[in-house]
Amino acid sequence: MTPEEVVTVDRAHVWHPYAPMPARVDPYPVASAAGVRLRLTDGRELVDGMSSWWAAIHGYRHPVLDAAVVDQLGRMSHVMFGGLTHEPAVRLARSLVELSPPGLEHVFLSDSGSVSVEVAVKMCLQYQRGRGRPRRHRLATWRGGYHGDTFHPMSVCDPEGGMHHLWTDVLPRQVFTAEPPAGFDAPVDDAYVAELTDAVSRHADELAGVIVEPVVQGAGGMRFHNPHYLRVLREVTRAYDIPLVFDEIATGFGRTGRLFAAEHAGVAPDVMCVGKALTGGYLSLAATLCTSAIAEGIGAGGEVLAHGPTFMGNPLACAVANASLGLLGAGTWPAEVARVQTALRSGLEPLRGAPGVLDVRVLGAIGVVQLDHEVDMAAATAATVARGVWLRPFRDLIYTMPPYVTDDEDLARITEGVAAAVAAG
Repeated sequence: MTPEEVVTVDRAHVWHPYAPMPARVDPYPVASAAGVRLRLTDGRELVDGMSSWWAAIHGYRHPVLDAAVVDQLGRMSHVMFGGLTHEPAVRLARSLVELSPPGLEHVFLSDSGSVSVEVAVKMCLQYQRGRGRPRRHRLATWRGGYHGDTFHPMSVCDPEGGMHHLWTDVLPRQVFTAEPPAGFDAPVDDAYVAELTDAVSRHADELAGVIVEPVVQGAGGMRFHNPHYLRVLREVTRAYDIPLVFDEIATGFGRTGRLFAAEHAGVAPDVMCVGKALTGGYLSLAATLCTSAIAEGIGAGGEVLAHGPTFMGNPLACAVANASLGLLGAGTWPAEVARVQTALRSGLEPLRGAPGVLDVRVLGAIGVVQLDHEVDMAAATAATVARGVWLRPFRDLIYTMPPYVTDDEDLARITEGVAAAVAAG
């Protein structure tokens, strides 16, 4: 197909994420990707400031990841996981248990982050039923969160400011506290600590679990919070035997400067969800990890965990996930993320105080510029593309989460692209 045909057929038939049909703005056709660059069909190259929605942490066409896919393809691309098993999945489960916070011993593989949250919710619900507490069927969280686009994950996204407010009247009604006070290094707000503790205590008899994004709230607003609030949740949930779920889909595998964001708080959840960067951005794969206490609680009721995606444990995805974890295991990522953080702070901090800019914040390989108005998506995107950068702003946010391997020159280009989006949007 010619580039023109691609756009024409796309406009007629392809429904893109978070977009109407037909789309109001044509997407940019990509011909290939390598390193940290996307090559468009018209020959232009864009430095990818988004890691393809935060997943491609090693960049594109990485030789180790490519080789893992090719090698596994020569063995088998897929086999059902019901009644069968295979080395790539077993190796991956073992690695995740070894790398994750202590106590998480069991791994349920699924297709996407949103489904991993569905599985986590089902684990919490079945745990309470197995313990003889079926009235504990609600979830608690704080506002400003995002956990996915399927129904139970939508119910714990922000019910007013989030993208799923359209479904408020049909979603399960969960327990929400105020969003955590902003600022990774901000002083602990004792009043907020009391609010968290009180909310969980008052609703303990009806809560199946508490779910939050640790340290960084992603698509709900790209907000950072003091890790101390995770320690508060850990203490109060343990007191009432309520499973604590950490959604590390966006933060896992080094994005915040720690392998998992939970490490900033020095606590371990009862259930943890991972996805996105799990395969280095190559294939869709996610996992829900839980403690033995959760697994035994589910089994105590004589029940199985009634969930089984068709492509559960897909060998291709597991093989490339193992290769990606191997690259992380080489130990260079902490220095890479620290370098990215330094470059983003240097490049974005001058935007503080610029017209229309409300806040600038950086943590690990995450850089955020928050405006005092909604971004003009078309204008901001055109401005960044004109400077050879790919970003995907949303709401009032222009942000970047680049691959860890992005060099200083390209990081400077990315921050220039953010500045161009701010000026245009």
